[in-house]
Amino acid sequence: MLDEKIENDQDLTLDDLHIGRQIRDLRKAQRITLATLAKKINKSVGYLSQVERGVSSLPIGVLQSISKVLGVRTSWFFHPDETATNEESQYIVRANHRRTMAFSGIGAQEELLSPRLSGQLLLIMTRLEPGGSGGETPRQRKGEEAGYIEAGTLELTIGDQTFLLEAGDSFSLTGDEPHWIRNPGETETRIVWVMSGGEY
Repeated sequence: MLDEKIENDQDLTLDDLHIGRQIRDLRKAQRITLATLAKKINKSVGYLSQVERGVSSLPIGVLQSISKVLGVRTSWFFHPDETATNEESQYIVRANHRRTMAFSGIGAQEELLSPRLSGQLLLIMTRLEPGGSGGETPRQRKGEEAGYIEAGTLELTIGDQTFLLEAGDSFSLTGDEPHWIRNPGETETRIVWVMSGGEY
């Protein structure tokens, strides 16, 4: 297909490489295979692999399709120019430069507090609107993870047990049982998660 041919070198930019790496990191963090993503956006695995390696340019329409599958806004892949070469970006995430993933329909939003997705440790904030939840069904990740309730209240179901947590409470999950979260309150709930890279 014409749109799957590698573009001329002069048409490729550092942005292509930067965005390609972010797509790869986010895809792997969500445990989505190249084949699955390629099928959902109606492109070949070879083309998508080239995009992730930054050797093929990425039309905005394709980036929009990828963003939809990965559950992020297209703007998630872009950063203000003044932070692109800032040395602190390898270590620090400023509050006004967090990358955000919005999950429509379930009243949830997640913000990446870690500088990157490819590290061994991820720090993520989940924001739940009143009545918002982690989805219709419980989910289960491999490995341990822990959470801290920064604000609001949280209904946490682990297996067949349900707990009500308040601001200041924390919890730990071993990954042995599925869990489900919901905000039963009337104000926003904020949970800070710590988990191993690749489990998100």
